[in-house]
Amino acid sequence: MPSKSSKSAGGSDSRFFTTQKKGEMHELRQELHSSDRSVKVDAVKKVIANMTVGKDVSMLFTDVLNCIQTDNIELKKLVYLYLINYAKSQPEKTLLAVNTFVKDANDPNPLIRALAVRTMGCIRVERITEYLCEPLSRSLRDEDPYVRKTAAVCVAKLYDIAPELVEDRGFLEILHDLISDANPSVVANGVAALSEIAETSGKDVMKISTSVLQKLLAALNECTEWGQVFILDSLSKYTPADAREAEGIIERVTPRLQHANSAVVMSAVKVVLNYMNMITAEDTIRTLTRKLAPPLVTLLNSEPETQYVALRNINLIVQKRPAILENEIKVFFAKYNDPIYVKMEKLEIIIKLASERNVEQVLLELKEYATEVDVDFVRKSVSAIGRCAIKLERAAERCISVLLELIHSKVNYVVQEAVVVIKDIFRRYPNKYESVIATLCENLETLDEPEAKASMIWIIGEYAERIDNADELLDSFLESFEEEDPSVQLSLLTATVKCFLKAPEQTQEMVQRVLDMATEESDNPDLRDRGFVYWRLLSTDPEAAKAVVLSERPVIEDDTSKLEPELLDTLIRQIATLSSIYHKPPELFVTRANIRASADTDEDEYAYEDENDVGAEDGGGGGGGGGPVDLLDMGGVDLNGGSNGVANGGDAGGDLFGLGGGGEGGGASVQKVQVCDGSSSGGVVVSVGFASANNSPSMEMDFVNNSATPITSLAVQFNKNAFSLSPANQAINFAAPIMPGSTGSFSLGLSINPAMAAPVQPGVPAPPTVQVAIKRLDNGSVFYFAANFELECIFTQSGALERSAFIATWKAIPDTNELYSTVQLSGSNIDVAIQKLAAKNVFFIARRPVPNAPDQEVVYVSCAGSNGTSFLAELTFKVGVNACKLCVKSENTSYSGLAKDAIERCLK
Repeated sequence: MPSKSSKSAGGSDSRFFTTQKKGEMHELRQELHSSDRSVKVDAVKKVIANMTVGKDVSMLFTDVLNCIQTDNIELKKLVYLYLINYAKSQPEKTLLAVNTFVKDANDPNPLIRALAVRTMGCIRVERITEYLCEPLSRSLRDEDPYVRKTAAVCVAKLYDIAPELVEDRGFLEILHDLISDANPSVVANGVAALSEIAETSGKDVMKISTSVLQKLLAALNECTEWGQVFILDSLSKYTPADAREAEGIIERVTPRLQHANSAVVMSAVKVVLNYMNMITAEDTIRTLTRKLAPPLVTLLNSEPETQYVALRNINLIVQKRPAILENEIKVFFAKYNDPIYVKMEKLEIIIKLASERNVEQVLLELKEYATEVDVDFVRKSVSAIGRCAIKLERAAERCISVLLELIHSKVNYVVQEAVVVIKDIFRRYPNKYESVIATLCENLETLDEPEAKASMIWIIGEYAERIDNADELLDSFLESFEEEDPSVQLSLLTATVKCFLKAPEQTQEMVQRVLDMATEESDNPDLRDRGFVYWRLLSTDPEAAKAVVLSERPVIEDDTSKLEPELLDTLIRQIATLSSIYHKPPELFVTRANIRASADTDEDEYAYEDENDVGAEDGGGGGGGGGPVDLLDMGGVDLNGGSNGVANGGDAGGDLFGLGGGGEGGGASVQKVQVCDGSSSGGVVVSVGFASANNSPSMEMDFVNNSATPITSLAVQFNKNAFSLSPANQAINFAAPIMPGSTGSFSLGLSINPAMAAPVQPGVPAPPTVQVAIKRLDNGSVFYFAANFELECIFTQSGALERSAFIATWKAIPDTNELYSTVQLSGSNIDVAIQKLAAKNVFFIARRPVPNAPDQEVVYVSCAGSNGTSFLAELTFKVGVNACKLCVKSENTSYSGLAKDAIERCLK
């Protein structure tokens, strides 16, 4: 029979999650004041259980706080956990616990000292930081290593709230001293804290010197596995002085390749790969190559999720250094019970590792995959055979024969995918494997997917002179021309013209019919334009038509290594992070770059992040009871001037929010979109729209207060964005509080701040969203949303161009930068359209009729964003048609799509 003590521990605590009685709060309040310690402990456990499942137990704050004066560590931990969760909403009452924190920080028991410091670090209330500094300073020099390592993590948490305080008190220097600590766990936490601060501030606070390097390498062998990850990640950012030093570090790191924890292995691989760039000795590189293969292969014996992460990283590694795994291709052969996402990744790596030495076994494997039951995997496998043919010229014939075998299987989706890849093989090796065309033509009736149809039509048109009945085959597709996908229609149009140019007598009627359907019956502007181009070419200069349509095309290239070398190098440096899984640089998806402390910045810059605090290995960090974290760095804001411990580099006379525009209910009449439904914003429903008046953008906001308390004032903050937008005034002060159940509006003036510009990769579409964080200053809660910004709100007067400048710019921009769309209008009046555009700073340049089309007229306009990017546009109107065709050109293609959408909105 179990003892009473064993019954009250462990798994039996689940009983605290099943209490759903009426009057429970009153009962809990009585139990919290009980003189029986076990009853009090159970009561606090019930409170924590209610808090964990989302119940509001903040009304018991004072009662729980009364339990803080105890010698029982279990009870103290529970009370501290409760405080961490509710401190933000009850900052004044939390101050009542400060004396206990300070007292516990001097307790003889090191566990209690560490607990006090950790809790004070997790309570993100500005006024608590004033009392935290002295205990934290003592704890960083404490005789017990557990206290020191906890205090190290606390410095990183404090830096998030008050960076100047950390620097002024010399905590960064103390963290540097901790790297020389005798205890490896303290070293690891010191490194973790410095790394977090470096990432948050944008400064190199780590400053790895030769002496620091040796201490890190020494601690590497003794600290915990997660400590090793932190140290290895720091080493990967260090640049060795020369090849000899790089070899020395690699020698100390390579034992970590055999570690049981996959995170340690991947971090060690990252260090070795980064340092290999500095080594020139071929023998050393070959040795390291042999050492890296086994740990990477071992990762493929893990659970599927770990396998997937490993495979995404390996995908990058084999593009950078294929020699590492060139002899291990068999380990990437898919198993029957692998999840589909693992199989797909293995296929990608198989293609990258395929060579003339192993292509036979690869083709046998891929052929086997083509008989699987998963359709997507079968398609990918058939496509992989074609990619092997494109990659390996000597193996192309063998790949073609395998594809023909698969076509003879008569499986519909296999045949269709095979047609697509054979088309690519023809483009890679023109006039070499055309003998298979007859087999493809036998399977025309099985083709029902647009891509397969388009591929087959391209083949017929390209090799019409070798296909006796090419015109009949194309004619069979023309019967359903109007119902076909646009890609099929475009292929049919081009193939028919090719056929006509090669055999005009037999196909004259057919080409006339296709051109009529493309130009007169189609609503697709791309198809119509191509039809008109072909028609004019054929009617004016057939020889020119031949030169254009039947010209020699460049052969397609092997796309096995798809990543640009610069991007690949960036991703290799990010191995074992989300970047290496997404195959994107961090700045494209991470919103945590905080450069508030950059030396050349004149204004405050804020950014928020989605991660918890570092140091979770301590068992207590990481944000405690899941309470709201002050990601805005706005804790303790004083709207009447200044802030407590928040950086303020501006010159607004101590007013953190400046003196920008904005006012209650002052917004223009704009269409607003709901961005917060109240579920994640404490009952506050928010709708947002954007407007512009007198060349000044604004964000128009409606608030519906479904919470239990009035909304008196808010603070708003933007993340870095593609438009360099920031609030002109971060304070939202309502003339009268928005009472529960009521609504209110606010017009927030926006300004263009270059420091708020998010990096946009050239050629990559700029994200249209602006990420916004709002803090309720009455209760401290924070919520976030993203709103789609409308580019026309920042079109400026500088967008007007002289005609000569417009023509020169238009000619200078390549045609590949053009974006097309068709805009539905309420009427076909061109003058009205020009007036609508002018109202949004889209300026009229010229207007002329279309040659040989008296019922059409072209209008040219220009505009420019506040970042100086110019956009040129051509609008084609047709008499009696309530629509126009829009073409937008710009040197900066990242913003072209947003400009096209903006002009469409201006016209509607």
